[in-house]
Amino acid sequence: MAPNEGAGATETAGANEAAGLAGPAEVTGPARSGTGAPAELFFEDLTPGRTFDLGEVRVDGAEMVAFARRFDPQWYHVDAERAAASHHGGLIASGFYTVSLFMRAYVDHVLARAAADASPGLEELRWLAPVRAGDRLAARLDVMGARPSTARPGLGTVSLSGTMFRLGPDGQPAQEVLRTRFRGWFTLRPG
Repeated sequence: MAPNEGAGATETAGANEAAGLAGPAEVTGPARSGTGAPAELFFEDLTPGRTFDLGEVRVDGAEMVAFARRFDPQWYHVDAERAAASHHGGLIASGFYTVSLFMRAYVDHVLARAAADASPGLEELRWLAPVRAGDRLAARLDVMGARPSTARPGLGTVSLSGTMFRLGPDGQPAQEVLRTRFRGWFTLRPG
């Protein structure tokens, strides 16, 4: 059950309103995507079984280390010499950097086109293998379930599963590096 769905929804909705997180504002013009462009994907388009290819990304070493220095400065993310002498065999990306790569791919390939509202949260987040500078990663999003929201009229709750794979030299998935399950709220198609 998503937050604001079912038992306790009234209390949560009240707390959300007090925090400035009240339901979506009334739409006065065409529905907009998460990036502000006109929306072309709505709740009704996110049917269970649908898969989105989120493209590929090459891990930039400088960006990977800069992220770690700022947000996750553990030695195996920032100290190349120590990491090379360890069982890691070199620097590994912060898991949260890897998640940020997934999030960017999700925004670029889905949320930039979708009438998305917000996300009530993650249900699973797993880092399955280390990510390193130079890795080529491919991402995929699968729609697992969808139902209209009982607490937020005009929105539907969509259950999503995201996966990232390290690509081998042949360009084929060689190893799963990230798996996540989460929910998103999407606007029902107008009319």
